[in-house]
Amino acid sequence: MNKVVAKPIFHILVGIIITLTTTKILERIRKKKKNSTTTTDEEGFEMEMNKNNKNKTNYHNSIVSLVGNTPMLRIKSLSEATGCDIVGKAEFMSIGGSSKDRVALFIINEAEKDGLIKPYTGSTIFEGTVGSTGISLALIAKAKGYNCHIVMPDDQSEEKYLLLNSLGATVEKVRPCSIVDKNHFVNVAKRRANEMNNEPDKLSDQFESNANFKAHYTTTGPEIFKQTGGNIDAFVMGAGTGGTLAGVSSYLKPLIPSIKIVLADPQGSGLHAKVKHNVLYSPFEKEGSRKRHQVDTIVEGMGQNRRTKNIDKLFENHLIDDSVKVKDIEALEMSRYVMKNDGLFIGSSTSVNLVAAYRCAKALGPGHTIVTILCDNGLRHLTKFWNDEYCKKLGLVSKGNALELLN
Repeated sequence: MNKVVAKPIFHILVGIIITLTTTKILERIRKKKKNSTTTTDEEGFEMEMNKNNKNKTNYHNSIVSLVGNTPMLRIKSLSEATGCDIVGKAEFMSIGGSSKDRVALFIINEAEKDGLIKPYTGSTIFEGTVGSTGISLALIAKAKGYNCHIVMPDDQSEEKYLLLNSLGATVEKVRPCSIVDKNHFVNVAKRRANEMNNEPDKLSDQFESNANFKAHYTTTGPEIFKQTGGNIDAFVMGAGTGGTLAGVSSYLKPLIPSIKIVLADPQGSGLHAKVKHNVLYSPFEKEGSRKRHQVDTIVEGMGQNRRTKNIDKLFENHLIDDSVKVKDIEALEMSRYVMKNDGLFIGSSTSVNLVAAYRCAKALGPGHTIVTILCDNGLRHLTKFWNDEYCKKLGLVSKGNALELLN
């Protein structure tokens, strides 16, 4: 009788011991996960934690660490309209609001390594720019202990000048003119750097600097490859200095041999003709028809009618497979379309990229993945590209028919 009773009691005791042991193990696993270097929020996004911090805090020590590592965004309206995945790398979410943050940081870091500048010694960074690079340089220069002197043509959006002044940069406006003119904004920036008595100072020279190319070859390209898993049929974007397109293309092409690199070129730029006919020329440059000295377009920061070291990389290395010409009215319509359908408030160069990406998707057919760059948002384009009255004076009136126009 006692033996019969003992057996169930023994089994019950064993069960209790196993339950308690399992509970302790599970508690340890939960604690380990809670204290691990990675946590997950309710949306499923992983957040990196500071591995060396005993309190597991999650913060950055400088805005410099907020440059890059931008997310990828599938443009729903355009993807559904084409049957493709049209995906943009949201560079406007970098700390300075554009892809130029990467370039600015690399240029300053390389100058420091070369001993050309030292922080908190009065060193000044000089640059000739139409805006976005200057904004990124001004922001990062302050964070790293430098002054910034920006030379710009005086026909850019007013908010760019206001923003640069607010960031503490010295802003010098010059009349637009040809690059061969000594008073071209790039040439004036070079001259100002040479005139400065403080030693040392640095001209960032985004058009010719290899740091521009390296910034995108070593960061933007790898990020895109990782975020897409290498599943890319075409990479589409425009060129101003050529650094982003050259850097990203140089990284992706060896890894994805079948990828198509497509240039998006605004009206007034000669790069499209260079791709198609090997002649750097735009019909807008013919005598008596040109209105602006850089590129005849409402688009700011994109297009080129001269060779730069970064643009030379595109052609010397045969990186570009095709080109799409984009008219101002097409860029205008696209910006209004994605604002209405996706809540995406974009700048003029991003709009050119999306027009070209849409056309590329239509040409390739459903089932393909097209990646582009969302360069900056519309906040730097309020007084021109997003000003309907200003656009109307140029004969650009949105009719809300972007896809009809592009088809």
